[in-house]
Amino acid sequence: MIIDLILLILMTLFTMWAVMAKSLLKAVIGLAFTSAALAIVMFKLNSPFAAVFELSVCTGLITAVFISAITFAKPLTSEEINETTRDRIKRYWPLPVLMIAVMAVLFIIRLPGFFRVASVVTPGEVRDILWNTRQLDLIGQVVVLLAGVFGVIMLFKGASKDE
Repeated sequence: MIIDLILLILMTLFTMWAVMAKSLLKAVIGLAFTSAALAIVMFKLNSPFAAVFELSVCTGLITAVFISAITFAKPLTSEEINETTRDRIKRYWPLPVLMIAVMAVLFIIRLPGFFRVASVVTPGEVRDILWNTRQLDLIGQVVVLLAGVFGVIMLFKGASKDE
């Protein structure tokens, strides 16, 4: 239980680092660490396929794509970096408080199925498990997907302002 809490705290810290980093490269590294910590959580929850997918695609491939995209971007001046940092702090200051509150609520109410370890299932039961038992996993995957889409939109929005 304490290891789970440590992993969730690490994921939260890495996520905040990714959001608040001054440098895009440091933000990508924070995102990679977040994804790696999430993969460890998935392994602990006995979801090896999801964990391997998270580790290989999100930690490896997405990080490589982001780093290659950063190499094509125009570097910011120190004044632009400071202005961007102030803007991010103004925009995202409630994020750590919200994340801590959500984690506390999840630990307090212990949603049914949230801490359930997956067991070996037959292929016919997968649909039933995904839609009836592990709904929180699906919500988490959708949130991760939407966060990635939001990040790409913000990246292109910032690129279009420069042009």
